[in-house]
Amino acid sequence: MLDAALTEPTAKPSLKGGASLRELAYAQIKQRIISCDLRPGDAINEAQLTQLLGLGRTPVHQALHRLEMEGMVTILPRKGVMVTPISLNDILDMIDVRVCNEQLCVKLALERAQESDFLQMRDILGRTPQLLQRRDVNGLMEVDLQFHLAISAAARNRVLADLLRTLHEKQARFWFLTLSEMHHSERIYDEHTQILTAMERRDSDAAIQAIQHHIEDFRRAITRTL
Repeated sequence: MLDAALTEPTAKPSLKGGASLRELAYAQIKQRIISCDLRPGDAINEAQLTQLLGLGRTPVHQALHRLEMEGMVTILPRKGVMVTPISLNDILDMIDVRVCNEQLCVKLALERAQESDFLQMRDILGRTPQLLQRRDVNGLMEVDLQFHLAISAAARNRVLADLLRTLHEKQARFWFLTLSEMHHSERIYDEHTQILTAMERRDSDAAIQAIQHHIEDFRRAITRTL
């Protein structure tokens, strides 16, 4: 529930870079949902959340409505706000959509990527060993997201990139649960490396096979977890 999830406040946000209070509220609440500080089905006390974040009622209220549009929270009239539950069937349906679209993304990336795109992906994965050593689950989850976003960027297709970002963010809180097992985190690093190595060789068949294996491994892990 929210009382337990909000016992450790996050660092006080700043407006550096001109970010709006609404954006800060959105980012902080969303991160708590993704990292499972706020778990599926948890009730959200808007007044308590406002006090914790120190951002005022309006930006928090606006952020919650934005998160409702993204399907991450459910606003119940006269009852309050709840982190949207997602069933195993919902997750498996999203994985089915990811499989075909991630394969398409890799195919387009291999047709359109520049060497600088591969260097960026290699740089992102280069953070993983230290994160594994520190058992930094939040950091590992961020690397996973950034790696897949880098592939999407290399594909040069905004519609596809937006679709995959949405799927990743909806699945992230369940990905977080599987990452708590360090042996699984290490396997993910190996899978990421295999995907990138095949892409750097411009080996389309190997890269598509590697990304499919990576997503199917997530399917197996999430089925065991849930």
